[in-house]
Amino acid sequence: MRLKSHLQKIEKSAISAFNSLLRYRNYKLIENRLLYEWQKSSEAKPTYNRSTLPEGASDYLHKNNPKLEQLNKTYNIFDTEVTTPLVWTDAHVKPDDVVYFRGDNAYVWQLRGQNMNTMGYALTTYYVKSIDTLQLLDLLKEDNLFGNFTFRIDNRVISRDLLDSIIEIYFLEKHLNISKLNKATILDIGAGYGRLAHRMTSAIPQISSYLCTDAVAISSFISDYYIKFRKLDKIAKVIGLDAIEKTLGYEPVDIAINIHSFSECKISAIDWWLSLLSRYKVRYLMIVPNAGDHGGERLLTHEGEDFGKVIENHGYKLIAKEPKFRDPVVQTFGINPTYHYLFELQ
Repeated sequence: MRLKSHLQKIEKSAISAFNSLLRYRNYKLIENRLLYEWQKSSEAKPTYNRSTLPEGASDYLHKNNPKLEQLNKTYNIFDTEVTTPLVWTDAHVKPDDVVYFRGDNAYVWQLRGQNMNTMGYALTTYYVKSIDTLQLLDLLKEDNLFGNFTFRIDNRVISRDLLDSIIEIYFLEKHLNISKLNKATILDIGAGYGRLAHRMTSAIPQISSYLCTDAVAISSFISDYYIKFRKLDKIAKVIGLDAIEKTLGYEPVDIAINIHSFSECKISAIDWWLSLLSRYKVRYLMIVPNAGDHGGERLLTHEGEDFGKVIENHGYKLIAKEPKFRDPVVQTFGINPTYHYLFELQ
C-alpha cells in the first residue's frame, strides 16, 4: 500500500510538472474518466461523409471539366486586385472537395473548430427551435448529399449548413423583415457552394432573385451545379465575376450578403467589392466574419487588417451588430460562435 501511495504521489507530481509546461501552449492533461465520449476525439483535418452521390455528379464535378477550365481562364485575366488570393489559392480546394463540396472542408467546417461536437450541435438545434417563429426547421429539409455531415437531434436531420442558414435568415428577419419584403433581390458575395442561396430561396418566397457571385472560379462552378441540382435556377443564378457589374446595371440589388468571405480576402479585393456596391446603391450589407481570436467582435482579415474601415469609407454605416446567438450561454457553447453585422448605405 505504501508503494502504491508513493507511486501515486510521483504520478501526480509528474502530471503537475508536465501541465506547467503545457500551460504555455494552452494545453492541459485531463484524466480520461473525466471526459465525455465526444471530447475524446476530434477531427483535425478536412474530411467528408462518404455518402452516395447523385447520378452524374462525379462525372461533372472535377477540376478537368471544360466549363471550369474556361471559368479559370476568364477569372485569371480579371482585375488582380480582386482575384489575388489571401486564403483561396489553387490548393485550397482539394480534388475530393469538388464532388464532396458539402463535406468538412474549405467551404464549411463541420467537425472542426469551436464547439463543433455533438453537444454543440444539440444546443444550437434547441436554440434555433426556440427562435423559429417562421417554422423553418419544419420547412427546410436536410440530407447527407455531397459529403455533408448530419446529426439526428430532436427527431430531425441537422447540419451546420442548415443551422447557420436559419440563424442568418433570422438576423435579416429581425432587422429587415425579409419575409415581408416585396420581390427582394439578394447578392451573395463569396457564395461558396450556394449554401445560403439554397436555404433563403426555399424559406423566403418574397425573394424574387438571388445572385451568387465569387472571385474564386471553382466556387462559381460548384454553386452553379448545386443551384441547378436543387432546382432553384428560376430564382437563383450564378453571376460570373466578369459579368457582375453589367448585371448590377440592370438588376438592382436590395441586400448584399458576405458570409465568412471578406475575412479571407485581401483589403484591395474588399475595397473593390464595396466600391461596386456603393456605386450601384445597394442599400444593405450583411457581414459575418470569421471568429479568429476575437470571437467575431472585429472585422479583420486573416492578415489582421481592419476591413470595417473600408466599409465605412464607402458610405456604409453600421446599424446592427449582434452575437450569432442572442443567448450568452449559447454564444459560449453553440457551434462556431461569431457576430453578425448589418450596414446601411447613407
